Amino acid sequence: MSVDFEIALFGTCVLRSTQTPRTEVTGAKHRALFALLVTAPLGRRTRSYLQETLWGLADYESGHQNLRRALSDLRKLIGTGFDDILNVTTTEIEIDMTRIRVMGHPSDGPFLADLNVKEAEFVAWRDAIRDEPSAVAALCHLSQSRGPRRVQPRVCALPLAVLPGSPPDLAIAADWIAEEACRMMSRSSLISVISHLSGREMSQQFIDVKGVRDTLGVDYLLTGSMRPQGDDWIADIDFIDTRTGALLWNRNLCCPKDRFAEHVMDWLVNVVQTAGRSIAESALQMGRQTPLPQLPDHKLLIAGATAMHHPTLRDFLRARQFLDEAVARAPYSAQVHAWLGKWYVLSIIKNYTTDRASDTQRALDCTARSLDLDPQYSFGLTIDGFVNGNILKNLDVAEARYTAAQDINPNESMSWLLRGSLMAFRDEGKSAIRATETARRLSPIDPFGYYFDSLASSAHLAAEDYEQALVLANKSLASNDRHISTLRTRIAALHALDRGSEAQDTARDLQRRFPEFSLSEYRNTHPSSENKTGKLVIKALSSAGIT
Repeated sequence: MSVDFEIALFGTCVLRSTQTPRTEVTGAKHRALFALLVTAPLGRRTRSYLQETLWGLADYESGHQNLRRALSDLRKLIGTGFDDILNVTTTEIEIDMTRIRVMGHPSDGPFLADLNVKEAEFVAWRDAIRDEPSAVAALCHLSQSRGPRRVQPRVCALPLAVLPGSPPDLAIAADWIAEEACRMMSRSSLISVISHLSGREMSQQFIDVKGVRDTLGVDYLLTGSMRPQGDDWIADIDFIDTRTGALLWNRNLCCPKDRFAEHVMDWLVNVVQTAGRSIAESALQMGRQTPLPQLPDHKLLIAGATAMHHPTLRDFLRARQFLDEAVARAPYSAQVHAWLGKWYVLSIIKNYTTDRASDTQRALDCTARSLDLDPQYSFGLTIDGFVNGNILKNLDVAEARYTAAQDINPNESMSWLLRGSLMAFRDEGKSAIRATETARRLSPIDPFGYYFDSLASSAHLAAEDYEQALVLANKSLASNDRHISTLRTRIAALHALDRGSEAQDTARDLQRRFPEFSLSEYRNTHPSSENKTGKLVIKALSSAGIT
């Protein structure tokens, strides 16, 4: 659907058509009418509100006639497209925002600077927005197209450059590194990866960061070079922010040519993990410093996913703001609804919720919306399984969701991870370990490794491998020491290993961080509380002093 009109809200209020011939609307109240509609919730206001705001409260009939006249004027100016843009009924007027482009930024000048509309209601509305920085900022996201939004950052890996005359096997290895990096990164649900073939095509040209950004629409670029040095091969990779041209980091590999295959995979996993962390943390850092409406679309989702897995409550709550904004901008994205659903589940699991039933329903609403938009979306199915399995204890429903997700996308790492957790709930320890190990292999880039370590720890606890459960719990807690599930698992592993004093120390730490937690809560809400592993956890918590 094409954009028919554009309006600037800051500085001079310009309202004009985008079609040829370009019609410009100059009347102050005609432009004010559009401004009131494009800033309205759902683009809709009642006729009485518009009359009173633009023509005053004193004479209803006069205001009624003035609004009718203004609409008639606009119909003449806009022509046959009027009814496509404005839906006018006897009670309200609605604007089709898919046909409107809102331009401008507060740096262009005051909100509606040149509209000399003196009615008290209009002045009060305008000044309230000017006086409240967050209200002004909230309008900024309107300046981006209301069409489909790109909610994921885009990454491209170019084949590494080799010097002319280099051995053919060196060029093959340089191309393979980029291809494998693309394959690894594409497994993440948080980024969009440009195909290796497109990257290979770009690599045939002189590499210009701006040219790659403009041609492929990428935000980040993996590029570099490869060269022989004696019996060694040396590879250098740069990770670049294409918006600024800044080099975010560099990785170097030097190894004997005949042992290249032994070294390259671990090195490449490190490269891809570092790329994922860099994208995630830079998005979160920008989100902490930038008003929400001014954040680019592709920063919101990954900032939200990253922040919800950070240890502080402040970041967790900020994650909800990022995701709410992402939903507001991309309401038809199955992805953002699924991630918001995950936030609600974690708010319960982390013991942050103040209304378990309400947050459970919100999580279900989010996953239902996600699957309404895309019934074949594997991550949406996975999070719906997460709600059913971990919160509602509908383990059969959860298993069906994970199976469906894996049938659609066998590389859905979160589905494998949560399936492993489900198996641990059922005391199927060996199967749980296999599933969580598969998840870890499939997810070299997601920026919340602590969560994978935590659920893998639970899998080993269910398999009665207490030493490894403790190793993984400690590793997880080193990254995020506020995850209640990991603390419980650590207490249980220490108890099983007869390390009671350490279990008591961890229990005190848990109670300090989550003073509302109790054994009765665990018994009533945890899916495994009636099974062998759950009973071990209950005994361990009780022995460690939790009542």
